Amino acid sequence: MTRSAKKIPQPSWMRFFKTPKGYVLVALVVLSMIAGIFSPGPKEWLLLITATATAVITEAVIAWALHRSITLSTSGLITALIISDIVSVVTPLYLVMLTTVIALASKHVLKRRRKPLFNPAAFGLLVSLLVFQTPQSWWAALSLLPPYFVLILLIAGIVVAVRVKKYVQVLAFLGTYFSLLLVMALFHMGLASDTPGDALRAPFVNSALFMAFCMLTDPPTTPSSLGRQIQFSVIVASIAVAIFAVFGGLAYLFIGLLVGNSWTMWMGRKKPRVLPAQSKQALAP
Repeated sequence: MTRSAKKIPQPSWMRFFKTPKGYVLVALVVLSMIAGIFSPGPKEWLLLITATATAVITEAVIAWALHRSITLSTSGLITALIISDIVSVVTPLYLVMLTTVIALASKHVLKRRRKPLFNPAAFGLLVSLLVFQTPQSWWAALSLLPPYFVLILLIAGIVVAVRVKKYVQVLAFLGTYFSLLLVMALFHMGLASDTPGDALRAPFVNSALFMAFCMLTDPPTTPSSLGRQIQFSVIVASIAVAIFAVFGGLAYLFIGLLVGNSWTMWMGRKKPRVLPAQSKQALAP
């Protein structure tokens, strides 16, 4: 008689890397390392170290203030990586630290129940851009490398979108976003300084792909149902393109995403409609 083999439980760190956070974190690390290795100087690594160290300290202070156990916050690390991946290498380190603190503070202050209302990285980067004119280069989106490097971004992003089960949401955003820009380019719409044709070329294409794969897929601030995911993506893309057409600049992607987050929060407040038959059945003894 053979004894059935017991299933050996996997370590917690292995289980983590199979979660949505784990896939996003790995993708961000891979993109950051590739961009950092092929960059001409060490400034990208300084951005990464500064932002991640700030995130670890900030989350520890917040946990201590709220009388919670101090642990390594993976969501804080993801926020820090996104911020350091987007800001330019000429950004003063104190602004990188301040942007990270603003982003993480928004996660704990602007929330509904236990979920943040806004994507923390997008909120912190938008505030930093509007208030301190923090420069951006989206260097970890491989925007400063030869164009063929975008294939790496696509591969990493597709893996994240599929594993997080947000691939329909990503496709809806990219389809709407590039279609609207193409229509604007064909009809010569938009600003003379920031044309739709510019948004269809690098580095703007890299930034749109990076946001779609690494920020638009954030489960806590995006819808869960398929129908609302498509609506959310259309809203984000439409607002972003409209802002770019009227104002240009660098904030349009963040504004579009935060408007979409607001819509998600508003739709989440609506209670599901109860049909008369269901209500009578619920009241029946």
